[in-house]
Amino acid sequence: MDIVILGFITAFFIVLLATPSLIKVAKLKRLVDEPSEARKLHISSVPTIGGIIIFAGFIFAYALWFPTEDRNYFYDPYNDLLQAFDQFKYMIASLLILFFIGVKDDIIGTAPLYKLVGHMLVAFILVLMADVRIESMHGLFGYEQIPDWFSIMLSVFTYVVIVNGFNLIDGVDGLAAGVGMIACAFFALWFYMAGDIPLTLLASCLAGALFAFLIFNFHPARIFMGDSGSMLIGAVMSVLAIMMVEHDTSKLPESIMHISTPVLAMSILSYPLVDTLRVFMLRALAGNSPFLADKNHIHHKLLSSGLNHSRTALAVYLLNISLVMINLLFMQLNVTLAFLLMLASATLLYHLPLLIRSRKKV
Repeated sequence: MDIVILGFITAFFIVLLATPSLIKVAKLKRLVDEPSEARKLHISSVPTIGGIIIFAGFIFAYALWFPTEDRNYFYDPYNDLLQAFDQFKYMIASLLILFFIGVKDDIIGTAPLYKLVGHMLVAFILVLMADVRIESMHGLFGYEQIPDWFSIMLSVFTYVVIVNGFNLIDGVDGLAAGVGMIACAFFALWFYMAGDIPLTLLASCLAGALFAFLIFNFHPARIFMGDSGSMLIGAVMSVLAIMMVEHDTSKLPESIMHISTPVLAMSILSYPLVDTLRVFMLRALAGNSPFLADKNHIHHKLLSSGLNHSRTALAVYLLNISLVMINLLFMQLNVTLAFLLMLASATLLYHLPLLIRSRKKV
Protein backbone atom coordinates (compact mmCIF):
# COMPACT_ATOMS: atom_id res chain seq x y z
CA MET A 1 0.00 0.00 0.00
CA ASP A 2 2.96 2.34 0.56
CA ILE A 3 3.86 2.77 -3.13
CA VAL A 4 0.19 3.29 -4.02
CA ILE A 5 -0.02 6.21 -1.58
CA LEU A 6 3.39 7.54 -2.60
CA GLY A 7 2.41 7.39 -6.28
CA PHE A 8 -0.75 9.39 -5.58
CA ILE A 9 1.11 12.00 -3.49
CA THR A 10 3.94 12.35 -6.01
CA ALA A 11 1.62 12.93 -8.96
CA PHE A 12 -0.54 15.28 -6.90
CA PHE A 13 2.28 17.60 -5.85
CA ILE A 14 3.95 17.67 -9.25
CA VAL A 15 0.72 18.88 -10.86
CA LEU A 16 -0.16 21.17 -7.94
CA LEU A 17 3.20 22.96 -7.93
CA ALA A 18 3.81 23.12 -11.68
CA THR A 19 0.38 24.16 -12.97
CA PRO A 20 0.56 27.85 -11.95
CA SER A 21 3.79 28.24 -13.95
CA LEU A 22 2.24 26.45 -16.91
CA ILE A 23 -0.75 28.83 -16.80
CA LYS A 24 1.60 31.85 -16.90
CA VAL A 25 3.62 30.46 -19.82
CA ALA A 26 0.47 29.56 -21.76
CA LYS A 27 -0.90 33.08 -21.37
CA LEU A 28 2.40 34.70 -22.36
CA LYS A 29 2.64 32.54 -25.49
CA ARG A 30 -1.10 32.90 -26.24
CA LEU A 31 -1.69 29.14 -26.00
CA VAL A 32 -5.28 29.80 -24.99
CA ASP A 33 -8.79 28.95 -26.07
CA GLU A 34 -10.80 31.99 -27.11
CA PRO A 35 -14.61 32.02 -26.57
CA SER A 36 -15.13 32.45 -30.31
CA GLU A 37 -17.84 29.82 -30.93
CA ALA A 38 -21.44 29.72 -29.73
CA ARG A 39 -21.04 26.22 -28.25
CA LYS A 40 -18.14 27.31 -26.02
CA LEU A 41 -19.15 28.05 -22.45
CA HIS A 42 -16.27 30.14 -21.12
CA ILE A 43 -16.28 33.93 -21.47
CA SER A 44 -12.54 34.69 -21.35
CA SER A 45 -9.29 33.28 -22.72
CA VAL A 46 -8.25 30.09 -20.92
CA PRO A 47 -5.01 28.08 -21.43
CA THR A 48 -5.67 24.73 -23.13
CA ILE A 49 -2.48 22.77 -22.50
CA GLY A 50 -3.22 21.35 -19.04
CA GLY A 51 -2.76 17.84 -20.41
CA ILE A 52 0.98 18.47 -20.49
CA ILE A 53 1.28 18.68 -16.73
CA ILE A 54 -1.21 15.85 -16.11
CA PHE A 55 0.89 13.64 -18.38
CA ALA A 56 4.16 14.69 -16.72
CA GLY A 57 2.95 14.16 -13.18
CA PHE A 58 1.28 10.85 -13.97
CA ILE A 59 4.17 9.33 -15.95
CA PHE A 60 6.85 10.49 -13.50
CA ALA A 61 5.01 9.11 -10.47
CA TYR A 62 4.19 5.79 -12.13
CA ALA A 63 7.74 5.24 -13.41
CA LEU A 64 9.27 6.27 -10.07
CA TRP A 65 7.17 3.95 -7.94
CA PHE A 66 6.63 1.07 -10.37
CA PRO A 67 6.93 -2.02 -8.14
CA THR A 68 10.01 -4.25 -8.26
CA GLU A 69 10.89 -7.42 -6.42
CA ASP A 70 14.21 -5.93 -5.36
CA ARG A 71 12.44 -3.34 -3.24
CA ASN A 72 10.02 -5.90 -1.81
CA TYR A 73 7.21 -3.68 -3.07
CA PHE A 74 5.86 -6.15 -5.57
CA TYR A 75 2.77 -7.97 -4.42
CA ASP A 76 1.01 -9.57 -7.32
CA PRO A 77 0.12 -13.22 -6.72
CA TYR A 78 -1.80 -13.57 -9.98
CA ASN A 79 0.41 -11.95 -12.64
CA ASP A 80 4.08 -12.30 -13.45
CA LEU A 81 6.27 -9.22 -12.89
CA LEU A 82 7.73 -9.49 -16.38
CA GLN A 83 4.25 -9.38 -17.96
CA ALA A 84 3.35 -6.30 -15.89
CA PHE A 85 6.59 -4.60 -17.02
CA ASP A 86 5.93 -5.46 -20.69
CA GLN A 87 2.49 -3.89 -20.49
CA PHE A 88 4.01 -0.86 -18.77
CA LYS A 89 6.56 -0.50 -21.58
CA TYR A 90 3.99 -0.64 -24.37
CA MET A 91 1.57 1.60 -22.52
CA ILE A 92 4.21 4.34 -22.08
CA ALA A 93 4.99 4.16 -25.81
CA SER A 94 1.27 4.41 -26.64
CA LEU A 95 0.68 7.34 -24.30
CA LEU A 96 3.62 9.23 -25.81
CA ILE A 97 2.02 8.96 -29.24
CA LEU A 98 -1.29 10.23 -27.88
CA PHE A 99 0.45 12.97 -25.94
CA PHE A 100 2.15 14.47 -28.99
CA ILE A 101 -1.00 14.20 -31.09
CA GLY A 102 -2.99 15.90 -28.34
CA VAL A 103 -0.47 18.70 -27.76
CA LYS A 104 -0.29 19.44 -31.49
CA ASP A 105 -4.07 19.52 -31.65
CA ASP A 106 -4.30 21.82 -28.60
CA ILE A 107 -1.77 24.29 -30.03
CA ILE A 108 -2.21 24.37 -33.83
CA GLY A 109 -4.86 21.74 -34.56
CA THR A 110 -4.60 18.28 -36.08
CA ALA A 111 -6.37 16.93 -39.15
CA PRO A 112 -9.04 14.33 -38.19
CA LEU A 113 -7.37 11.75 -40.46
CA TYR A 114 -4.05 12.07 -38.62
CA LYS A 115 -5.81 11.76 -35.27
CA LEU A 116 -7.61 8.63 -36.48
CA VAL A 117 -4.33 7.09 -37.68
CA GLY A 118 -2.76 7.89 -34.30
CA HIS A 119 -5.66 6.34 -32.41
CA MET A 120 -5.54 3.17 -34.50
CA LEU A 121 -1.77 2.89 -34.01
CA VAL A 122 -2.12 3.25 -30.25
CA ALA A 123 -5.02 0.80 -30.15
CA PHE A 124 -3.08 -1.88 -32.03
CA ILE A 125 0.02 -1.39 -29.86
CA LEU A 126 -2.09 -1.93 -26.74
CA VAL A 127 -4.13 -4.79 -28.17
CA LEU A 128 -1.58 -6.72 -30.24
CA MET A 129 1.73 -5.95 -28.53
CA ALA A 130 0.73 -5.35 -24.91
CA ASP A 131 -2.05 -7.95 -25.20
CA VAL A 132 -4.53 -5.69 -23.42
CA ARG A 133 -7.66 -7.12 -24.98
CA ILE A 134 -11.06 -8.59 -24.25
CA GLU A 135 -10.87 -12.36 -24.74
CA SER A 136 -14.30 -13.39 -23.48
CA MET A 137 -17.85 -12.04 -23.20
CA HIS A 138 -18.06 -13.60 -19.70
CA GLY A 139 -21.59 -14.85 -20.28
CA LEU A 140 -22.96 -11.54 -21.58
CA PHE A 141 -25.91 -12.36 -23.88
CA GLY A 142 -25.00 -16.04 -23.51
CA TYR A 143 -21.51 -15.80 -25.04
CA GLU A 144 -18.25 -16.87 -23.44
CA GLN A 145 -15.09 -17.33 -25.54
CA ILE A 146 -14.84 -15.31 -28.74
CA PRO A 147 -12.63 -15.73 -31.84
CA ASP A 148 -9.30 -13.89 -31.90
CA TRP A 149 -10.35 -11.64 -34.78
CA PHE A 150 -13.48 -10.55 -32.92
CA SER A 151 -11.47 -10.12 -29.70
CA ILE A 152 -9.10 -7.73 -31.46
CA MET A 153 -11.90 -5.75 -33.12
CA LEU A 154 -13.90 -5.51 -29.89
CA SER A 155 -10.85 -4.38 -27.91
CA VAL A 156 -9.93 -1.70 -30.47
CA PHE A 157 -13.56 -0.54 -30.53
CA THR A 158 -13.60 -0.36 -26.72
CA TYR A 159 -10.45 1.74 -26.70
CA VAL A 160 -11.77 4.15 -29.36
CA VAL A 161 -15.14 4.56 -27.59
CA ILE A 162 -13.66 5.25 -24.15
CA VAL A 163 -11.02 7.69 -25.43
CA ASN A 164 -13.56 9.62 -27.48
CA GLY A 165 -16.06 9.46 -24.61
CA PHE A 166 -13.72 11.34 -22.28
CA ASN A 167 -12.87 13.77 -25.06
CA LEU A 168 -16.56 14.53 -25.56
CA ILE A 169 -17.42 15.10 -21.89
CA ASP A 170 -14.66 17.69 -21.48
CA GLY A 171 -17.19 20.48 -21.99
CA VAL A 172 -17.85 21.77 -18.47
CA ASP A 173 -15.30 23.04 -15.95
CA GLY A 174 -14.00 20.15 -13.88
CA LEU A 175 -16.21 17.48 -15.46
CA ALA A 176 -13.74 15.22 -17.30
CA ALA A 177 -11.09 15.59 -14.57
CA GLY A 178 -13.59 14.82 -11.80
CA VAL A 179 -15.22 11.86 -13.56
CA GLY A 180 -11.75 10.51 -14.38
CA MET A 181 -10.61 10.89 -10.77
CA ILE A 182 -13.71 9.07 -9.46
CA ALA A 183 -13.20 6.26 -11.98
CA CYS A 184 -9.53 5.96 -10.96
CA ALA A 185 -10.53 5.70 -7.31
CA PHE A 186 -12.93 2.81 -8.01
CA PHE A 187 -10.43 1.03 -10.26
CA ALA A 188 -7.65 1.47 -7.69
CA LEU A 189 -9.84 0.04 -4.90
CA TRP A 190 -10.86 -2.99 -6.98
CA PHE A 191 -7.33 -3.80 -8.21
CA TYR A 192 -5.95 -3.41 -4.70
CA MET A 193 -8.52 -5.87 -3.38
CA ALA A 194 -7.61 -8.17 -6.28
CA GLY A 195 -3.91 -7.98 -5.32
CA ASP A 196 -2.76 -6.34 -8.57
CA ILE A 197 -0.41 -3.59 -7.37
CA PRO A 198 0.90 -2.38 -10.79
CA LEU A 199 -2.64 -1.55 -11.94
CA THR A 200 -3.56 -0.15 -8.52
CA LEU A 201 -0.56 2.16 -8.82
CA LEU A 202 -1.55 3.11 -12.38
CA ALA A 203 -5.01 4.23 -11.25
CA SER A 204 -3.65 5.90 -8.11
CA CYS A 205 -1.06 8.01 -9.97
CA LEU A 206 -3.63 9.27 -12.47
CA ALA A 207 -6.06 9.98 -9.62
CA GLY A 208 -3.41 12.08 -7.86
CA ALA A 209 -2.62 14.06 -11.01
CA LEU A 210 -6.32 14.69 -11.73
CA PHE A 211 -7.10 15.67 -8.13
CA ALA A 212 -4.44 18.38 -8.23
CA PHE A 213 -5.48 19.52 -11.71
CA LEU A 214 -9.09 19.77 -10.56
CA ILE A 215 -8.05 22.54 -8.15
CA PHE A 216 -7.30 24.72 -11.18
CA ASN A 217 -9.91 23.25 -13.54
CA PHE A 218 -13.01 23.43 -11.34
CA HIS A 219 -15.29 26.40 -12.02
CA PRO A 220 -14.16 29.03 -12.74
CA ALA A 221 -11.48 27.13 -14.66
CA ARG A 222 -8.03 28.71 -14.88
CA ILE A 223 -6.82 26.05 -17.31
CA PHE A 224 -8.31 23.36 -19.57
CA MET A 225 -6.79 19.91 -20.07
CA GLY A 226 -7.31 19.93 -23.84
CA ASP A 227 -7.15 16.85 -26.05
CA SER A 228 -3.73 15.93 -24.64
CA GLY A 229 -5.36 15.47 -21.24
CA SER A 230 -8.70 13.91 -22.22
CA MET A 231 -7.05 11.37 -24.54
CA LEU A 232 -4.57 10.41 -21.82
CA ILE A 233 -7.42 9.80 -19.36
CA GLY A 234 -9.41 7.82 -21.93
CA ALA A 235 -6.45 5.62 -22.87
CA VAL A 236 -5.61 4.77 -19.25
CA MET A 237 -9.30 4.12 -18.50
CA SER A 238 -9.54 1.72 -21.45
CA VAL A 239 -6.53 -0.23 -20.16
CA LEU A 240 -7.93 -0.37 -16.62
CA ALA A 241 -11.40 -1.40 -17.83
CA ILE A 242 -10.14 -4.16 -20.12
CA MET A 243 -7.72 -5.50 -17.49
CA MET A 244 -10.56 -5.56 -14.95
CA VAL A 245 -12.83 -7.44 -17.35
CA GLU A 246 -10.12 -10.00 -18.12
CA HIS A 247 -8.90 -10.52 -14.56
CA ASP A 248 -8.93 -14.12 -13.34
CA THR A 249 -12.03 -14.02 -11.15
CA SER A 250 -11.42 -17.50 -9.73
CA LYS A 251 -8.53 -16.13 -7.65
CA LEU A 252 -10.31 -13.05 -6.37
CA PRO A 253 -11.25 -12.55 -2.71
CA GLU A 254 -14.75 -13.65 -1.76
CA SER A 255 -15.83 -10.03 -1.25
CA ILE A 256 -15.51 -9.18 -4.96
CA MET A 257 -15.56 -12.60 -6.61
CA HIS A 258 -19.25 -12.49 -7.55
CA ILE A 259 -19.28 -8.97 -8.97
CA SER A 260 -19.54 -9.06 -12.75
CA THR A 261 -16.40 -7.32 -13.96
CA PRO A 262 -17.80 -6.27 -17.38
CA VAL A 263 -20.84 -4.66 -15.75
CA LEU A 264 -18.74 -3.06 -13.01
CA ALA A 265 -16.28 -1.58 -15.53
CA MET A 266 -19.14 -0.15 -17.59
CA SER A 267 -20.84 1.31 -14.52
CA ILE A 268 -17.59 3.02 -13.46
CA LEU A 269 -17.31 4.58 -16.94
CA SER A 270 -21.06 4.99 -17.32
CA TYR A 271 -21.20 8.76 -17.80
CA PRO A 272 -18.88 9.06 -20.83
CA LEU A 273 -20.38 5.88 -22.33
CA VAL A 274 -24.03 6.91 -21.89
CA ASP A 275 -23.41 10.49 -22.97
CA THR A 276 -21.48 9.42 -26.09
CA LEU A 277 -24.17 6.91 -27.08
CA ARG A 278 -26.85 9.54 -26.50
CA VAL A 279 -25.29 12.29 -28.62
CA PHE A 280 -24.35 9.92 -31.43
CA MET A 281 -27.95 8.65 -31.60
CA LEU A 282 -29.39 12.19 -31.57
CA ARG A 283 -27.03 13.32 -34.32
CA ALA A 284 -27.80 10.27 -36.44
CA LEU A 285 -31.57 10.81 -36.02
CA ALA A 286 -31.11 14.44 -37.07
CA GLY A 287 -29.21 13.34 -40.17
CA ASN A 288 -25.93 14.88 -38.98
CA SER A 289 -22.47 13.42 -38.70
CA PRO A 290 -21.95 11.70 -35.33
CA PHE A 291 -18.72 13.69 -34.99
CA LEU A 292 -20.36 17.09 -35.54
CA ALA A 293 -19.92 19.18 -32.39
CA ASP A 294 -23.13 20.42 -30.76
CA LYS A 295 -24.69 21.21 -27.37
CA ASN A 296 -26.75 18.03 -26.95
CA HIS A 297 -24.58 16.51 -24.23
CA ILE A 298 -26.18 15.78 -20.88
CA HIS A 299 -23.97 18.39 -19.18
CA HIS A 300 -25.08 21.00 -21.72
CA LYS A 301 -28.72 20.18 -20.96
CA LEU A 302 -28.06 20.47 -17.23
CA LEU A 303 -26.56 23.90 -17.79
CA SER A 304 -29.49 25.04 -19.92
CA SER A 305 -31.90 23.77 -17.24
CA GLY A 306 -30.52 26.32 -14.80
CA LEU A 307 -27.58 24.62 -13.08
CA ASN A 308 -24.22 26.37 -13.11
CA HIS A 309 -20.87 24.76 -13.96
CA SER A 310 -20.10 23.72 -10.40
CA ARG A 311 -23.50 22.15 -9.71
CA THR A 312 -23.52 20.40 -13.07
CA ALA A 313 -20.14 18.79 -12.40
CA LEU A 314 -21.09 17.87 -8.82
CA ALA A 315 -24.40 16.38 -10.00
CA VAL A 316 -22.60 14.14 -12.49
CA TYR A 317 -20.03 13.11 -9.85
CA LEU A 318 -22.82 12.11 -7.44
CA LEU A 319 -24.76 10.23 -10.10
CA ASN A 320 -21.65 8.35 -11.23
CA ILE A 321 -20.83 7.25 -7.68
CA SER A 322 -24.48 6.30 -7.06
CA LEU A 323 -24.58 4.14 -10.17
CA VAL A 324 -21.52 2.14 -9.09
CA MET A 325 -23.13 1.60 -5.69
CA ILE A 326 -26.39 0.51 -7.33
CA ASN A 327 -24.43 -1.95 -9.46
CA LEU A 328 -23.43 -3.82 -6.31
CA LEU A 329 -27.11 -4.75 -5.86
CA PHE A 330 -26.97 -6.65 -9.16
CA MET A 331 -23.86 -8.71 -8.42
CA GLN A 332 -25.75 -11.95 -7.76
CA LEU A 333 -27.84 -11.67 -10.93
CA ASN A 334 -27.26 -13.15 -14.36
CA VAL A 335 -24.63 -11.03 -16.15
CA THR A 336 -26.96 -10.15 -19.05
CA LEU A 337 -29.75 -9.10 -16.70
CA ALA A 338 -27.25 -7.13 -14.59
CA PHE A 339 -26.00 -5.35 -17.72
CA LEU A 340 -29.51 -4.42 -18.86
CA LEU A 341 -30.44 -3.17 -15.39
CA MET A 342 -27.22 -1.15 -15.20
CA LEU A 343 -27.89 0.39 -18.64
CA ALA A 344 -31.45 1.27 -17.68
CA SER A 345 -30.34 2.69 -14.32
CA ALA A 346 -27.60 4.77 -15.97
CA THR A 347 -29.98 6.18 -18.58
CA LEU A 348 -32.58 7.06 -15.93
CA LEU A 349 -30.15 8.50 -13.37
CA TYR A 350 -28.28 10.75 -15.79
CA HIS A 351 -31.55 12.12 -17.16
CA LEU A 352 -33.25 12.42 -13.76
CA PRO A 353 -32.01 15.98 -13.03
CA LEU A 354 -33.33 17.08 -16.42
CA LEU A 355 -36.75 15.58 -15.69
CA ILE A 356 -36.88 17.21 -12.24
CA ARG A 357 -35.87 20.62 -13.58
CA SER A 358 -38.41 20.38 -16.43
CA ARG A 359 -41.22 19.51 -14.01
CA LYS A 360 -40.28 22.44 -11.76
CA LYS A 361 -40.50 24.81 -14.71
CA VAL A 362 -43.98 23.49 -15.59
